[in-house]
Amino acid sequence: MKIAGLLSLLLISALSFSQGKTQAEYDQMLDKEYDKSVPFIQPQELYKKILNGQKMHLLDTREGREFEVSAIKGAIHVGFLFFSRRKVESISKDDLVIVYCTIGARSETIGNRLKKHGFQNVYNLYGGIIQWVNEGLPVYKNNKKTEAVHVYSKKWGQWLNKGKGQY
Repeated sequence: MKIAGLLSLLLISALSFSQGKTQAEYDQMLDKEYDKSVPFIQPQELYKKILNGQKMHLLDTREGREFEVSAIKGAIHVGFLFFSRRKVESISKDDLVIVYCTIGARSETIGNRLKKHGFQNVYNLYGGIIQWVNEGLPVYKNNKKTEAVHVYSKKWGQWLNKGKGQY
């Protein structure tokens, strides 16, 4: 009986490990990365707004090589290291602006910069593109759906449970 119990425990452990990190673990990691200075929008809420055609500006704050792998449809690449106000000067400061990156940390920084420049309606995509894809939402490359996601590094790639991570 002890052997059967041990085998069951090993099987459960192996199945849990093979399924990747849990949402609770991801949430804990994100909590350490965010200072929560920019309000969040959840992926499903953003997806509904996109499907409903709501007017917004979706800004991808990742670097060019990341954006080239895939992005959320309709996103405008503004980058992180070389972000400047000139990239958003045509956006009304009252418009809805959603920022995102791989996990939401760099986009939170850009969101804060936008707020300091007078933007009133800025939200950060909770969990970034990793959370977006993990929830089964689509990403695109050249207007075609893709499974590829640039996950920035192996450290962050471990959190991608769906899609195909690239570095």
